Amino acid sequence: FLGVMPAYSAADDALTTKLVTFYEHKKDSSVPSHQATVLLFDPRNGSLKAVLDGSVITAKRTAAVSAIATKLLMPAFAEVLCILGAGIQAYSHYDTFTELFTFKEVRIWNRTKEKAVKFANSVNGPVQVCSSAQEAVTGADVIVTVTMATTPILFGDWVKPGAHINAVGASRPDWRELDDELMKNSVLFVDSREAALTESGDVILSGAEIFAELGEVVKGTKPALPEKTTVFKSLGMAVEDTVAAKFVYDSWSAGN
Repeated sequence: FLGVMPAYSAADDALTTKLVTFYEHKKDSSVPSHQATVLLFDPRNGSLKAVLDGSVITAKRTAAVSAIATKLLMPAFAEVLCILGAGIQAYSHYDTFTELFTFKEVRIWNRTKEKAVKFANSVNGPVQVCSSAQEAVTGADVIVTVTMATTPILFGDWVKPGAHINAVGASRPDWRELDDELMKNSVLFVDSREAALTESGDVILSGAEIFAELGEVVKGTKPALPEKTTVFKSLGMAVEDTVAAKFVYDSWSAGN
């Protein structure tokens, strides 16, 4: 797939588009499944101001949005973080979450165990490599799913009541990471209702009802409900790339 994600933010005085290629590699590949480039334009005249590494921006802004959701929705005493998947998003989520939150234990599971072991050996803190997704998830307070799964790998009867799940993978209408039980018995938050109802197989195929967009919680028009089991379905929004690209460009321009 080749995706084009244009956005304009008047508040940030920023105009961008992200070009992203997405290839499902049947065999393990040294080339990432997602590759991206962000073009930053001058909103006054349309001139191209910068070309930025969209893969880095995508990884960091996605983890940042998950972190906002987690800050608002996770249980009051969250001690165990579980990451399902060991790709680029797993690394960015680990870095962001361990910087912003204090977890006593971090667990990881990946379909290919060698990648999970490599992940655990690469990051700065202690990570427990689990032999099954169920082992990784059992008792976890915060769960991050960043996989290439097309059928569910996370099941509701494994999940601790009151846990918070960031569902980041499965960005196609016929792909799943979470089963029906988890989707229907959790309070569902999304980044965009419109996107979730057309792009997310987890939402479409389960028929789960969307409670709120994350922006509504940030603005205070919808409650966060951290005492409930919560799912944040992340699909990504072009404006996130716009804000991130402008932030990088302004920092670079200022000589930082």
